[in-house]
Amino acid sequence: MNARQAPEFPAWPQYDDAERDGLIRALEQGQWWRMGGDEVNSFEREFAEHHGAEHALAVTNGTHALELALQVMGVGPGTEVIVPGFTFISSSQAAQRLGAVTVPVDVDLNTYNIDPAAVAAAITPRTKVIMPVHMAGLIADMDALAKISAETGVAVLQDAAHAHGARWQGKRVGELGSIATFSFQNGKLMTAGEGGAVVFPEGETEKYETAFLRHSCGRPRDDRRYLHQISGSNMRLNEFSASVLRAQLRRLDEQVALRDERWALLSKLLGQIDGVVPQGGDVRADRNSHYMAMFRVPGITEDKRNELVDRLVAAGLPAFAAFRAIYRTDAFWEFGAPDETVEQIAERCPNTDAISQDCIWLHHRTLLAGEPEMHATAEIVAGIVAGA
Repeated sequence: MNARQAPEFPAWPQYDDAERDGLIRALEQGQWWRMGGDEVNSFEREFAEHHGAEHALAVTNGTHALELALQVMGVGPGTEVIVPGFTFISSSQAAQRLGAVTVPVDVDLNTYNIDPAAVAAAITPRTKVIMPVHMAGLIADMDALAKISAETGVAVLQDAAHAHGARWQGKRVGELGSIATFSFQNGKLMTAGEGGAVVFPEGETEKYETAFLRHSCGRPRDDRRYLHQISGSNMRLNEFSASVLRAQLRRLDEQVALRDERWALLSKLLGQIDGVVPQGGDVRADRNSHYMAMFRVPGITEDKRNELVDRLVAAGLPAFAAFRAIYRTDAFWEFGAPDETVEQIAERCPNTDAISQDCIWLHHRTLLAGEPEMHATAEIVAGIVAGA
C-alpha cells in the first residue's frame, strides 16, 4: 500500500443475509413487540449465555440500561454513585436522573480505567454504587473493586458499553459477580442502531424480575387487566432490533479476535512514534474487545489535539477527540452534582484532565482492516504528529 494514500477500512455497521433473514423472520411472525414475539426473548437467552450471566434484559438503549440497573440497586435521592471522571456522560447522567449525586474520581493514566484507590477514598455513608467503565473494552481492575465492595458493602455496577465479549482472568462480564450493562448504539461492537442490555449474575434473580417490571411500565408478563405492580417506564426493545442483534452476536467473537490481533500490531507501531503513547493494558484483562484504538499525545493543548483530529480525519482516518471530563460539561452541573467546584474535582482528577485534553481515538473498524492498513495508519499518525 502506498503510504500517501488513505487506507481503506471496513464499513460499520456490518451486515449480511443473517440480518436480512432476521428482519424478515421478525416481520412475518406477526407480533413486533417483545410481549408477543420471540426475537427479544431469544436474544436475551443468547446474550446472557455468551457473557456467562444468569439473566439478560434487553432495553431501548445503553443509557436506559444504566438507569434501570441503578434503580433496582437502590440508587435514588440521598445516595451517591462513584463514577470515573473520564467516561461518556451517560455514566453520570443515569444516576443524576434518578435524583442521586454523581461523584467523579480519577482514572489510571495507563489504562484510562477507574482508579481503585480513588474509589476507596471517595466512599461515604451515602455511597450506594461504584460504577467502573471498561474503557475501550479493557476491563477495569475488578479484583480491587470487588475487595472494596466486600469491605464496604457498596455494590459494583459494571458499565460494559465497550466490553462485549471481553474477559477478566478468563471470566466473562456476567461471571464477575456484579450486574453489568451494555449498549448497542450504532458505533458499538454489536449494534441495531440503538439498544441496550442489563445482565444479572447468578443470585440476582430478584433484581432481574424487578427490572423486568420497571422496564415494562410495572406490568407483569401475563397481565391482561392493567395491574401495574410498581412504577416504571417503557424501555422495551422491539422485535426487529432484537433480530438484528442476534445476527450481530454470532460474529462478535471473530471480530473481537481480529481486533485484538490488529491492536497488538498497531499499538506497537504507535508506541514507536515520538510523542505518542497508546492506551496500556492489564495482563489480567486477558480478552480486550477494543471498542476504540486510543492513544495520547502528552503535553499538547486541547485545541492542538482537536486540530490533530481534524487533520487525521482529512487524511482518511476515523479519528475522534476523547471524552471530555464529565465535570467539565454543563450537563453534569444541571442537577445531581457533588458540593464541589470544577477546580476542586479537577485537583483530585489530574489524570482525567490530562487524558481528556490530549487523547485521540480511532473507531474500532480501523482494527478490522489488514496489517498493511495498520502500518499506513501509524505512518499517517506519525507524519501529522511530527508536523504539529
